[in-house]
Amino acid sequence: MAVKQRLIVVGIGSIGRRHARLLAGRDDLQVEWCEPNQVLVADAASELGAPACVHADFDRMLATAPAMVLLATPHHLHAEQSIRALKAGAHVLCEKPMAEQPPDARRMLAAATASRRVLNIGFHLHFHPGLRRLKELITSGRLGAIAHLHCRVGSYVTLENSRTRYQHTLEGALVLDYAHQSDLLYWLLGSVPVGVYAAGAHLESLELHSNPNVLSVNFDYNRPLLGTIHLNYLQAPERHEYEVVGDKGWAVLDLAAARLTVGMREGGRTWLESFGVARDDLYTAEHQSFLDAVNGASAPESPPQEALMSVLMTAAAIASWKSRQHVTLETP
Repeated sequence: MAVKQRLIVVGIGSIGRRHARLLAGRDDLQVEWCEPNQVLVADAASELGAPACVHADFDRMLATAPAMVLLATPHHLHAEQSIRALKAGAHVLCEKPMAEQPPDARRMLAAATASRRVLNIGFHLHFHPGLRRLKELITSGRLGAIAHLHCRVGSYVTLENSRTRYQHTLEGALVLDYAHQSDLLYWLLGSVPVGVYAAGAHLESLELHSNPNVLSVNFDYNRPLLGTIHLNYLQAPERHEYEVVGDKGWAVLDLAAARLTVGMREGGRTWLESFGVARDDLYTAEHQSFLDAVNGASAPESPPQEALMSVLMTAAAIASWKSRQHVTLETP
């Protein structure tokens, strides 16, 4: 019987529980938890069943030499915990955002390089078949030269599902929670923006709110291209869309409806494509990709040198929102 590799899920809040539940179904892993909050541990155990082991202290957990660590902890802990885990010899799958600030993300990249361990950032939307199809339409040239990519997410349910409600006190939590969108701008377009202007609003009329809870972000490039992101913590049911406009065609992907609409300028033809995908499937694919990278079967899907772009874009967007000024991005 093959020896199971030990993987520790650190942080057993809502997203940590999803990871723990899905990973526990694999027969090649021994999944353990690391969580100092015993109330969360008891609640998670009643929901998922008790794991093989629960660690209450992060450093003592690392001293047991796990093969892999999955970080599902608050944003501000990602950098330090990733670096310490890498130095301890563990491969790391870190939930997004990679870090809150660019210097921390750069330290994570340096630690991964020095340790020769895999550091992968949890951008599970890379595995969505609709977004992969959208990327194919862009990179193949089917839509022509791309002039505009717009990302839109409205999700009050994110606040409802948050167990710690950190969004109430963390300024800019909206753009940090949705670091996916800045990452996807870079992943889909393959272009580095040069600057950003962001404007936001803070409405306190709902029971749950965050500052800002509406944000509009405009990225500009050194060529005729515009990338825009709209985020809000107001809409219910959730809205999640991507729109690409090129000089040969356009495409609109509605993730909530699992539907892609494509239109071509020549002939005025449009068509629909549908995608059957469950959210758990995306995380399962992310886990397999990470394990493949750890075992040398493939390169990481979201390595730190690429995930760094999302941190630079997010930090610049927050700085622009706070200053109400156009902000130039740091170079990668």
